[in-house]
Parts: sequence; C-alpha cells; structure tokens
Amino acid sequence: MLTEPFAEAIAEAEKIIESAPHVRTEQDLVEGYDYLAGSIRASLQMAWAYERDFPFFVSSTGPYTKLGLDNPDTLYYHAYLRDDAEYVVTGFRGTTADLSFQVLNGDYSPASSPDSLTAFDDREFDIDDDGRFEIRFGPGSGRNYVTLGAGSAMLVVREVYSDWSTERSGTIRIHRADRLGTAPRPHDKDTLVKRYGVAGKMLLSRLRTFLAFPEWHYLKLPVNTLTEPRGTPGGLATQFSSVGHYELTDDEVMVITVPAASADVAPYQGFQLGSMWYISLDYINHQTSLTRDQARVDPDGMIRYIVSERDPGLANWVERTGHDRGYLQLRWQRLTRDLTPADGPTCEVVRFDDLPEKLPYYADQRVTPREWSDRIAARQTAVADRMLG
Repeated sequence: MLTEPFAEAIAEAEKIIESAPHVRTEQDLVEGYDYLAGSIRASLQMAWAYERDFPFFVSSTGPYTKLGLDNPDTLYYHAYLRDDAEYVVTGFRGTTADLSFQVLNGDYSPASSPDSLTAFDDREFDIDDDGRFEIRFGPGSGRNYVTLGAGSAMLVVREVYSDWSTERSGTIRIHRADRLGTAPRPHDKDTLVKRYGVAGKMLLSRLRTFLAFPEWHYLKLPVNTLTEPRGTPGGLATQFSSVGHYELTDDEVMVITVPAASADVAPYQGFQLGSMWYISLDYINHQTSLTRDQARVDPDGMIRYIVSERDPGLANWVERTGHDRGYLQLRWQRLTRDLTPADGPTCEVVRFDDLPEKLPYYADQRVTPREWSDRIAARQTAVADRMLG
C-alpha cells in the first residue's frame, strides 16, 4: 500500500505525543495532538519539496506548522541544495528589520543539530537602489558569491519583522544555474513510495528532536530565570538570545526587565513565550510576544514584560493563555556588536496584587479594554497581511 509507511509513522507519532514527559493534563494532550497535525502537514510538504535540481523556497514553519520555538516575528523559508551545483538566488529586499541566510549540512536529529556551514545577513552582499539583489551559491567565490562547503544540503532564509503594521516582506526565488528553462522528469510510483517513506521518517525525527531540544538548552536552567545574552546556538549570524523556562500560578507574575536596545545596535529585539511542546503560543489572537516596536518602553529606557495569566491592564502584558509552564525567549538580531550582561534581562516573580508597587512606571503602562482590543486587532490584521505578502 502506497501510504502504509506514512500511516505507520503517524501511529507511532501519536504514541510519542501521548508519552511526552511533560504531559500532565488533558489540555497538554489536546495541544500535543494539534501539534501533531501541523507536523504531519509540514513533513509531507518538506518531502515533496525535496528538489535539489529544480529547487524552490517553501515555508519552513508558520501558524499551523510550528516547530522549534518558532519566532512569531519571522518568516522562515528553505530550499534544498547539492554541494556540487551552482544556484542563483534573486529577490527584492523588503522593509523588514532583518533578512538572513544560512547553509546547513543536514537536518535536525534527536541527537544533534545540523552544522551551520555559512551564515550571513543582507549587509554581506550588494543590493541595488531599487532593492533588488542576486546571490550565487556554488563552487565559485567573490562578491555576492557564497561558496558551498562539502555536505551543503539546505539553504534557510529568515525575514524578521519588528513593526508588524508598517514593515513589508520582500520577494525571493531560487534556481539551479544550469537548469533554468528545463523541466524535471515526471514522478513515477517509485518516487512517490520513497517520498511517503521520507515524510514518515521526517515526522518521527521532527517530534523526537524538538522534544529533546529543550533539555539541551532550557530545562537544565533554574526555573523562572533567564540567561545572560549569548550567541544563538546553531551558528546564526549576528543573533544573540536569552532563554529560560517558567512555572507560575495564576496569582504569580514574572516581571522581566531588559534595556530597550537602540536601533543602531540591534534593529530587532523581541520576546516570546512558548509551550512545553517547544512551539510558540497563539500569537495571532493573543499578545504572547512583543517586539521592541510593539512594547511600551518606560521613561528609564527599560522594557518591562509582565508574564501573567490574569489581565493586569498593562500594555506589556504577555499572556500565558492557560500555560502555567513554558519557555521564555529573548532575541536580538542584526547586531553591530556583541551583547554584554548589562544588555540582558533581569526577572522577578511577584504576586499579581503587588504589581502597582513593584512597577516604577505602573501608571504609564495602563491600557483600557478598548486599547487592548485595538492591540489584538492590529496583530490579527498584520498576520493576515503577512501571510499574503
């Protein structure tokens, strides 16, 4: 049966979800099944997008195909490569805060991450006055040319928003230099059998990997703390992160205080929450993340995030949406210098009722129910526009 290997993988994947060590409640399990649905969809898409001679960019993750604590502010794309060919990437640079590229030598596995062979942002190549660019990847060298190292397998592109309402994504496409104007052979049944098998393997690897990943980087840290800023694991260029995990009752609030980075140091600065499935929370209909542009900066130059289940009536409320445990992540991108501990966050867990006394600019942070509704409406509209961008 053509789809039998994939069907067997789905059955095994369901068992992985049900036996995940963090599952405590029915809601945990329901979210796991929802995560499974997105992973099934993504695995099929990745298997069918495996075209190294006739590559094209596909969305790596999105609102319904989440993985790897996906950043709500980022559009992720990838295309497959072979290390003995030349590829041409052309595009139009939009107005987003960051556009970066990374070449990987494989995929994530439960035991390790792929090696980053090359990582850079758009400051490393020429863009003309109209915003258009061309980059070549292959055996050559020179300006606007990226030499593909042995084992190069995937090109990943990240386009990052800071202001969801005003910034616009650009365009990007890829082709193999010697194949433009030709066509691949039609698929036969053997190809489809192989792809269903590959999709099943991808599905199981995906789930196992990103259940193990937080153990490497998050869960060994003390709960309700954040690390100093550090280079993001995985070889990403000019990106630093601060990470942690939380566990709070509904009467507890985590106040995270961090300097608002200046645009000349970090054009992008963002904070988000993630579930124990290591994916973003609902960032469309709830304020579960904030960029520097979206946050309200206090007069002392600090951003104070209020991680809480209950509504405090404050602009920088980051909603837990029923998640009493989860992950914390701060990111700075397109940096012009390394960050120091002084650039990073401090955090404190306080009682919900003590917020007025604990926040030095409490009155400046107050929002009305109508203002809050407007903030959510702006998120919903911006994501809808982005998906069509």
